[in-house]
Amino acid sequence: MHLLAAQPGEVSDGTEAIDLGQSPGEIVVLSAADTELALLADAAAARGDGAPSLRLANVMQLGHNLSVDTYVEAVVANAKVIVVRLLGGAAYWRYGTEEVAAVAREHGLALALLPGDDKDDGELRRHSTVGDADYDRLWAYLIHGGAANAVNFLTHAANLAGHPVEAEPPELLPRAGCYWPGIGDLALDAMAQHWQPGRPVAAIVFYRALVQAGDCAPINALVTALGDAGLNPMPLYSQSLKDPAAAAFVEEALATFAPGVIINATGFSLASPGAQRGPTPFDGADCPIIQAVLSGGTKNIWDDGMRGLAPRDIAMNVALPEVDGRILARAISFKSAKRWDEATQTNVVRHEPVPDRVAWTARLAAAWA
Repeated sequence: MHLLAAQPGEVSDGTEAIDLGQSPGEIVVLSAADTELALLADAAAARGDGAPSLRLANVMQLGHNLSVDTYVEAVVANAKVIVVRLLGGAAYWRYGTEEVAAVAREHGLALALLPGDDKDDGELRRHSTVGDADYDRLWAYLIHGGAANAVNFLTHAANLAGHPVEAEPPELLPRAGCYWPGIGDLALDAMAQHWQPGRPVAAIVFYRALVQAGDCAPINALVTALGDAGLNPMPLYSQSLKDPAAAAFVEEALATFAPGVIINATGFSLASPGAQRGPTPFDGADCPIIQAVLSGGTKNIWDDGMRGLAPRDIAMNVALPEVDGRILARAISFKSAKRWDEATQTNVVRHEPVPDRVAWTARLAAAWA
């Protein structure tokens, strides 16, 4: 079968067999989260001379079995440390998990197959070759995120690769909090300082990973557009709305500043299709909940194609949110390969807002409020 060569500046969806074209590196990190890969690329650029070579790739680009075979043979087999972070467990990337684990055991490589969330996965742990202490430490750095943890993650991986360096312990970051453009983390009681008197509040709920990776351009644009539409925006980040601690904070914020409308930018649903509906952190607000889509596809594919959102986007951001009774707005951003990072041989992918779609969503929120 013919393999396509991956091109700098292009983002593959993994449906075709491609060759990422990477040369071997001592440390290889695969993740399904572009925000995480961008964070690690930035951390790698901050390292000093003599740091081990690093290769980063999105595991979703390796959806085809031939892509996996090519990458494992060319890159994984020649590494010293491999970290793979999988949301959904081994079943999400079954063939890749088995092939990477087999090569790691055959060549005596340090392998950590980590869950994409903070829930332990016995199957991924069993397939790994590093000890539990190293496994948990690498995992903790990525769970909590942020620039300092990214640097220490790479430092600890370098130690596992045979470099005599010691990493600091993981820094624990809030699972949920308030955010404001240009400031970052903000105390809840300081939020009103950024508002105009008498305006309805529009809560924006989005993933903490965007704050951790400095990838908040769509949220920043939405904050500005909501202000222009006559609303007081209240951006709230959360690890997951199913996380009890994060959900409790969101619930507290919504109780403190009762919103006239909520714009949700997290995926999936809080209820299970066909099951009895349970309590959610949004219940006390008693206001419309609008679903905004941060698409995983690129603007070029959207503009050139006729099918609209990709199946993954539809499932995560349209179909499942409907289970919670949310009102669909539209995609307000798309993925953009902002730059090619030569050191890690990967596209650094960011969310790129589309101004007219952001403004339309803000006007919709104002109308509902």
